[in-house]
Amino acid sequence: MPPGGGGPMKDCEYSQISTHSSSPMESPHKKKKIAARRKWEVFPGRNKFFCNGRIMMARQTGVFYLTLILILVTSGLFFAFDCPYLAVKITPAIPVVGGILFFFVMGTLLRTSFSDPGVLPRATPDEAADLERQIGNTEDIANGSSSGGYRPPPRTKEVIINGQTVKLKYCFTCKIFRPPRASHCSLCDNCVERFDHHCPWVGNCVGKRNYRFFYMFILSLSFLTVFIFAFVITHVILRSQQTGFLNALKDSPASVLEAVVCFFSVWSIVGLSGFHTYLISSNQTTNEDIKGSWSNKRGKENYNPYSYGNIFTNCCVALCGPISPSLIDRRGYIQPDTPQPAAPSNGITMYGAMQSQSDMAAATPLLQSEPSLTSDEIHLPGKPGLGTPCTSLTLGQPTPPSSMPNLTAEATLSDILPLKDEHGGHQFLTPDEAPSPPRMLGSGSPLTHSRTMHVLGLASQDSLHEDSVRGLVKLSSV
Repeated sequence: MPPGGGGPMKDCEYSQISTHSSSPMESPHKKKKIAARRKWEVFPGRNKFFCNGRIMMARQTGVFYLTLILILVTSGLFFAFDCPYLAVKITPAIPVVGGILFFFVMGTLLRTSFSDPGVLPRATPDEAADLERQIGNTEDIANGSSSGGYRPPPRTKEVIINGQTVKLKYCFTCKIFRPPRASHCSLCDNCVERFDHHCPWVGNCVGKRNYRFFYMFILSLSFLTVFIFAFVITHVILRSQQTGFLNALKDSPASVLEAVVCFFSVWSIVGLSGFHTYLISSNQTTNEDIKGSWSNKRGKENYNPYSYGNIFTNCCVALCGPISPSLIDRRGYIQPDTPQPAAPSNGITMYGAMQSQSDMAAATPLLQSEPSLTSDEIHLPGKPGLGTPCTSLTLGQPTPPSSMPNLTAEATLSDILPLKDEHGGHQFLTPDEAPSPPRMLGSGSPLTHSRTMHVLGLASQDSLHEDSVRGLVKLSSV
């Protein structure tokens, strides 16, 4: 051994395998990076989202834009043509009050239109299957049968609320039993908690989370409409007293347009505000009132179980109670799928400390060993198998190593060695001829040296195997 104790190992050099070489042994596993998406991007309902999911509306928003135009145009004409004259002739407080009402109307309208009305999340496939399994088992027990299988879940369940039986309906679209007072909106294709109605004028459903803003919108819009209509008429009357009625209309044509719009709008807006005031005072929804679900009289059989029995309490609960958080978490991230291996490319492109030794063998010819040869797998016609007992060895003769298979006297070296070549096509390499493995953690890393020692150790064991076979053949021939 040369000085220094390095032996042949000291002369070994490590070379980096080219990442652009074309080799059939490569098995790269590039992991595709999938960008995380937010939940609103895959939301199943028929909704539109803006500002990265912060704004949520229905798809049919044409009437909503008409509402915006009517409010903006009417109010703009009033501030531009009527307020200057009224501020001088009557009081400067008129444009101030009109401005406060206008901003309050716009704020409540946008808050109603851009918010989540209380959409209930749909059941996942696993949850829906589990629910159907539970319902199927319940029906089997009730019918006295033990047969398995899935059945469509029933459409209703019954719960008791304040002594009143309330039916919970099953939604076949969302795969859930809707909670009390919830309903499925056919336009938005969502189940909405405490569903009131779908309002095209605000471009959204009206439910548990935005009902108070809707009520404040129509109530403030009623005041604004009456305010504008009243002072437009006042403006026309004051001008007509100075220049005549026709001249007053010619001097301020915008006032005529404002008066017409307000006149035809005020009746429906004020009527709608009164109707919802009644609903709030009795703690009902539009959906329940239209269906006639409950009676306002406590003594009747179908009394309203949600009413507190007091108008003031009902109004406080509807307008001043806490707002529940959104259940759909539309701006939350979806967990990305498990990265899939990419298609192989030219060259070996990935090595790391966590790669298995089998991956290392794919890149090193020496480690591409032949199939393991066992006594059950190898049998030559006319020749005894490797597993047959050695009958030619007598007592006192040297026995082969325990790690070697038993050989018969008829086996020769020419029968053994071609057998390995035939099955594996393996050519034994000396330690100096053994190719170096690819660098994984640098040329001087401990992991690289340990794997190189393992490779050379395998080569030494193969050499010992060949020498042992030759010795056994000589002994048997004697």
